[in-house]
Amino acid sequence: MGFFERLLPDQIVKTVYDIDLDELKTRGVQGIITDLDNTLVSARTPLATPELVAWLDAVRERGFKVVILSNNNLHRVGKFAEPLGIPYVYMARKPAVRAFHRALEKLRLPPEQAVVVGDQMMTDMLGGRRAGLRTILVSPIAMAEEGIMTRINRRIENIALKRLRRKGLWPDQGGKWR
Repeated sequence: MGFFERLLPDQIVKTVYDIDLDELKTRGVQGIITDLDNTLVSARTPLATPELVAWLDAVRERGFKVVILSNNNLHRVGKFAEPLGIPYVYMARKPAVRAFHRALEKLRLPPEQAVVVGDQMMTDMLGGRRAGLRTILVSPIAMAEEGIMTRINRRIENIALKRLRRKGLWPDQGGKWR
């Protein structure tokens, strides 16, 4: 498998609210490893929105465990996650596999029972795939608020998208599980 193929998500949805939780349950998923910035809220939104709080409550009521895995710092991630009672890994250095293993340890689940949700192919999808996890790509919430490293990653992702589309490998929005 080539580098660009390793960036492919297993599924694509517009937002976390479009994730079919029943489908995850059917597939034996018990845990969700989620990115924070531009996945759950914009990078400049300090706390969970009421809509996100309701979604997270519904996720946990269905029996899923959740952990936030972010490359951001302790202040940002802790301030967001602690009021929600969600465990987290900050300064994760995604796509490093070690970060995903730390998230799995917090969930107390093996890779086959968890899924990664994120907005970046270069960090979330690549790292999740390298760690043996299923991956769900969401559209970024607010790209205008992204930092320099994320903007660099987006340029690489655009090159990857062109190559994957040319090979006929890129699924449509709302793409099915591979």
